[in-house]
Amino acid sequence: MKNDNKEVYILGGMRTPFVRSFTNYVDVKIEDLMLAPLKELVRVKNLQGKKIGDVALGTLIKNPNSWGISRECVLKSGLHPETPAYLVQRACGTSLEAVIQIALKISAGQIESGIAGGVDTNSDIPLTLPSSLTQKLMALQGAKSLPEKIKAVSQLNFKDIKPQGSAVVEKLSGLSMGEHCELMVKEWEIPRQEQDQIAFNSHQNAAKAYEEGFFSDLVMPYKNLSKDTILRKETSLEKLATLKPAFDKKSGKGTLTAGNSTALTDGAAVVLLGTKEFAEENGLEVQARIVDGHSAAVNFQDGEGLLMAPVKAIVEILKRNKLALQDFDFYEIHEAFAGQVLCTLKALESDKFCQKFGAEKALGSVDRSKLNIHGSSLAFGHPFSATGARITATLAKVLKSKGKGRGLISICTAGGMGVVMIVES
Repeated sequence: MKNDNKEVYILGGMRTPFVRSFTNYVDVKIEDLMLAPLKELVRVKNLQGKKIGDVALGTLIKNPNSWGISRECVLKSGLHPETPAYLVQRACGTSLEAVIQIALKISAGQIESGIAGGVDTNSDIPLTLPSSLTQKLMALQGAKSLPEKIKAVSQLNFKDIKPQGSAVVEKLSGLSMGEHCELMVKEWEIPRQEQDQIAFNSHQNAAKAYEEGFFSDLVMPYKNLSKDTILRKETSLEKLATLKPAFDKKSGKGTLTAGNSTALTDGAAVVLLGTKEFAEENGLEVQARIVDGHSAAVNFQDGEGLLMAPVKAIVEILKRNKLALQDFDFYEIHEAFAGQVLCTLKALESDKFCQKFGAEKALGSVDRSKLNIHGSSLAFGHPFSATGARITATLAKVLKSKGKGRGLISICTAGGMGVVMIVES
């Protein structure tokens, strides 16, 4: 994406409305949800029958029967059937990672165009049976005599056939992401009022953007919906203040609530990337250029905070590109939790924390008037693997509308990782 390599451009995006899980999309299969924005992007960009260089789609919640979801969606999308596709997964940073991978392929001259995206739905979540059932059935299959078979059958019990769902917890700690974030906001001394303010701003900015028609070509009508169902224009700081702690309920000191944390969400999003030549050949508008992308990780088992890796990623990508944190006109920081956003912002102002990752001193403060100006995950929701594509398409349109500028995307993920990207027009 730099030096003598080809320049990579964002040519547009598309997504479904994001909805609260177990509601509007309860009867929608994950393949159909992923296909919807991909098919619409192909239609809107007049790519029917076109052979695209590669398609990278991702999902965090996998169904064993959907192992080929990316390729299957391509074959149903209207793209030329010789368009290849593959599956990506980096937790909440999945579709931003997909964007970066496709951009790298274009930059290297391997392909001229590509599509990146992701989907997640808790409403089509796969259920599994305990591994103990598998082991006992294998023992039964291997039994040779009748007594051995009777003994194997006698080992079965009701616990062996009890369905199990996916748990969004860190296996190494046994804590959920919200519980980890509670530890972070206590360490960084983030007040509840500031978290509620971030949530309030997100809803207000998102509602205003919808009213101004900003999302008219980014959010497709789907299942009788035209916008996200989690968005609450009518919310207020007073209403947010009445909500009870969602993760630290026993101590009475928890500050993360259902209002300042993202809800479980269903949705899908895609982004079209390509060279300037590809855009011109296909009559497509160039919106913004991808400058660089980067992933990093922290040792959250050693007290660094599960969702603090974006700070390390930002330090490293800015150093590589010889940029300062204040050299950006727009900042898109994924709002997994309002507290996580505030911890990130405070850590960027900390000499000690930034120096830990190679910076000479603190990166400094972010102008809040440039932060998530059209709302973010607290207002829209967060289908884990779709958020990166949503943010990429949003930022690209913002930069195109302004005519000139530079934006920074930052996404925290499970496992103590962070994915960031620099985009400019």
